[in-house]
Amino acid sequence: MIVDVEYCRIMARYNAWQNKSVARCFKALGLKELQKDRKAFFGSLWGTGNHLLWGDQLWISRFDGGHGPQTGIPDSTSLHDDLQLFLDDRMRTDARIQRWADKLQNLDLTGPMTWYSGAMEREISKPKALCVVHFFNHQTHHRGQIHAMLTAAGQKPDDTDLPFMPE
Repeated sequence: MIVDVEYCRIMARYNAWQNKSVARCFKALGLKELQKDRKAFFGSLWGTGNHLLWGDQLWISRFDGGHGPQTGIPDSTSLHDDLQLFLDDRMRTDARIQRWADKLQNLDLTGPMTWYSGAMEREISKPKALCVVHFFNHQTHHRGQIHAMLTAAGQKPDDTDLPFMPE
């Protein structure tokens, strides 16, 4: 699998662009509406948004060696209970992802990556490139769920097509 720094930089920008759209819609709905059970995998917009932020923080901590979440997957949907704190943390995390991508060199994306997985309850080793693709795919997957729930709730999130991302 070949993954290069340009892919990471594009996907980091895409992530931040899409999360700005989600943030705008989250603000418009408010916390009560965000917490409404919408029968999604993580229940609500709020649960899915929190899980996505948790996952981003977990993976970026593995990539940059910085701080990660102190909770496991079962608590990932309740990372935050305040909308503004969530939005601020989301913005900081997106900036962290962009800083990581901007500093990357292609050599950083080669070789194995080893970590302890709480979900699997064991040490795992996979190619770094595969882990990076998973990181960005996980974001896109859950934002797709969020996009669908936002649309059903009457919101109009931005276009999600990569070719239409603002420069």
